[in-house]
Amino acid sequence: MLDQTFAKHFATEWIAAWNSHDLQRVLSHYTDDFEMSSPLIAKIAGEPSCRLKGKRAVGAYWARALELNPDLHFELLTTLVGAGSVTICYQGQRGMAAEVLVFGPDNKVTHGLAHYAL
Repeated sequence: MLDQTFAKHFATEWIAAWNSHDLQRVLSHYTDDFEMSSPLIAKIAGEPSCRLKGKRAVGAYWARALELNPDLHFELLTTLVGAGSVTICYQGQRGMAAEVLVFGPDNKVTHGLAHYAL
C-alpha cells in the first residue's frame, strides 16, 4: 500500500529528474515493460494510438520531447495517493498537467497516463 510519505518523496524526485533533463534518471522510476499513454505521443512519436510500451519506445519519445523543449521545467503543485497509484499534478510549459502513475510490487511505475489542461 502506498502512503502519503512515499507519494511526496516520489513526486519530488520525479519532478527533479525531469527538471534535470537526465533521461536515464527519469526512466529509473519505471519498469522495463511499462506502458505510457499521452495525447502528445501522436504528435511527437507519430503513434496514433497515443500509447507506447517499454523503456526503449518511451525513452525515444521522451528524448525527442526533451530535445523539442530545451527549457522544460515542471513545478510540483500537489500529489494525490490512490490504491497502488500516485497522481502528480504540476505546472509545465503548456499549463497544468497531471500524471497518473500505477506502481508494481517493486514500487516502480508499470503504467503512466498523462493529462493536460486544454
